[in-house]
Amino acid sequence: MMANDIISRKKLKINLNQIEAPQLYMAIRIRGAPRMSKKNEDTLKMLRMHKVNHAVLVWGVKSQLGMLLKVNSYICFGEVDKKTLVRLLRTRGKVEGNKPLTDEYLRKYTDYKNIKDLANNLIEGKIKYHNKYIHKIKPVFRLHPPKGGHLGSIKKHFNEGGTLGYVGVYINQLIHKMM
Repeated sequence: MMANDIISRKKLKINLNQIEAPQLYMAIRIRGAPRMSKKNEDTLKMLRMHKVNHAVLVWGVKSQLGMLLKVNSYICFGEVDKKTLVRLLRTRGKVEGNKPLTDEYLRKYTDYKNIKDLANNLIEGKIKYHNKYIHKIKPVFRLHPPKGGHLGSIKKHFNEGGTLGYVGVYINQLIHKMM
């Protein structure tokens, strides 16, 4: 890995009171369930992260960020960019029946012409990723384990040299490694 590929490990913190507009986050479950408390298990179920390497799009509203911070010992999350979101929707987006998400499906069942339009509207905050806006598209992305492994340990937080917790824009590199 190149030196400029690694994101500096400054203390990355989220202050829930300073959030102004909803921002799109990607959350990926990194660790499994042995010896997990029931509250954390329920929180992961509410976030739809039932298995390891499942990823979901989460809006940066206070209630959902609180859930992410509660289970940050089992997941990593950060801000997803447009390029990564388009690639993720093309390669790992699924519709009902476990069929791939395509431009033709979007033209037929939604108001969007292609996946780029859908990604633009998601990033800008015009729509949210659930059935009210998008017809029968699955909300969970099933990813592969990362090629080359995780950056550091999966038992330590990002600030300590691991992969867990708030990782900022490193989430985009991790998603590309997992597709």
